[in-house]
Amino acid sequence: MAIQTKAKTIKLTTADGQSVEFVDEIKASGGMKDVYFSPNRDYVVAFFRDKPDAALRDRIAVITGNYRDRIFNQTGGEYWKSVYRWPTGMVEHNGLLGVVVPFYEPTFFFAYGSRNNDMLGIKGRDKEGKWFASANNRAKFLDPRELGDWSLHLKVCIQIARAVRRMHYAGLAHSDLSYKNVLVDPSTGRACLIDLDGLVVPGKFPPDVVGTPDFIAPECVMTTHLDKNDPKRALPSIATDKYALAVLVYMYLLYRHPLRGDKVHDLVDPYRDEELSMGEKALFIEHPSDMSNRLKPANIKPTELPWKDVSKIPYTVTGPYLSELFKRSFIDGLHTPPARPTAEEWETALVKTVDLIQPCQNANCEQKWFVFDNTTKPACPFCGTPFHGKLPVLNLYSSRKVGSFHPDNHRLMVYSNQSLFQWHTSRNIVPNEKITEVQKKRVGYFIHHNNKWYLVNEGMSDLVDLTHADNRISIPVGGKIELVDGQKLLLSREDGGRLVVVQMVDA
Repeated sequence: MAIQTKAKTIKLTTADGQSVEFVDEIKASGGMKDVYFSPNRDYVVAFFRDKPDAALRDRIAVITGNYRDRIFNQTGGEYWKSVYRWPTGMVEHNGLLGVVVPFYEPTFFFAYGSRNNDMLGIKGRDKEGKWFASANNRAKFLDPRELGDWSLHLKVCIQIARAVRRMHYAGLAHSDLSYKNVLVDPSTGRACLIDLDGLVVPGKFPPDVVGTPDFIAPECVMTTHLDKNDPKRALPSIATDKYALAVLVYMYLLYRHPLRGDKVHDLVDPYRDEELSMGEKALFIEHPSDMSNRLKPANIKPTELPWKDVSKIPYTVTGPYLSELFKRSFIDGLHTPPARPTAEEWETALVKTVDLIQPCQNANCEQKWFVFDNTTKPACPFCGTPFHGKLPVLNLYSSRKVGSFHPDNHRLMVYSNQSLFQWHTSRNIVPNEKITEVQKKRVGYFIHHNNKWYLVNEGMSDLVDLTHADNRISIPVGGKIELVDGQKLLLSREDGGRLVVVQMVDA
């Protein structure tokens, strides 16, 4: 009978003087590192298997030092602890180099796992993003309680875009941005970027990896045969991160890959066909004028419908802001990296899209929310349920100088009990990592009563109905006002304060 021996605990000191401990037992292994848990599992120590060279040591030192300070010790720094698993220290042991990384939060481990009593045995495992970005995985394997809804997927994408934006602002590229290195929890709308010890510092620390298939930019795929030092070789960078981010957003909202269609470029050599499909000949499956890469309905599995049928759910169901960025990513910028949208543009578009969504009137709709397209016959694109009723649409304008308001290309679709926040009342307040607790507080909400819509004022001291210039009506805090077509409401008198014009849609 074998005797179980308890693994010993090893104590180390990081390069900057922190005390760390780990249990000397490999708990996980990746492509480059072996992972050990701390005794109470609040962090891990991951050791690179290869002997470290000076470049690796310098890279880890600057990522755990200067760059970490630059991101976490700034206004809003506390926020990043929830969206990054950023290395906190560097250690050495038995000639190997290691990084100390905070443990994943419980929300990023499967609570229910797969269907049929967790038939795949994934309960308790980390929520790698691939499970949620595939229509087949979602429909066939995952427990429905893990899936969340479409509004929560939008929030997942906001957190990813925000995290990438902050890295790019710091001059860093992830280099392997993919669903392998992004944990998500659609049931709460959370996301977390991992594997951050390989960040690329342009001009100083080149990438260690090319990337993950499906997320490698076409220019990188096209030049993989060249030596890394060849000036014509395209390597992971901020520009390739932009491509990968666009793919992630597309897949988390539409559950299909933007380039994986039915077009075959080499009937004999599958490797060459893959190289061409993802590289030189890459073509958006929803390209408006070249439809040769469309997915044929006969080739789509039942579990992938309706998502892979782009005639049923085109990318335009994501609304005007995201549709424009998908066009720039997969049509204009697919083979022209400078044309790709920035992470900040994705973050802004996603936040504005949240203001366009409506709850589906079908209680059994899996997605539960959709972007209201303001047509004469609006309907949920996911289940086909028509929208019925009268709906206020608030068109937002903001002041540039006293008494002068300009359109913000921003609309707010109203639904019952929807909240109004300070970022709606002022263009100078942005709902990002820098927002204060006071600015997060709701200032109003909407109710539907006796077939009429009302705005209830909870915190807008300046709320005034300006519809009739000769009869301005102030709505005090605690009061309410009925919303009618053509109405003009001043939400704030401050610089950047907003005026809304109400449009009533009757469907």
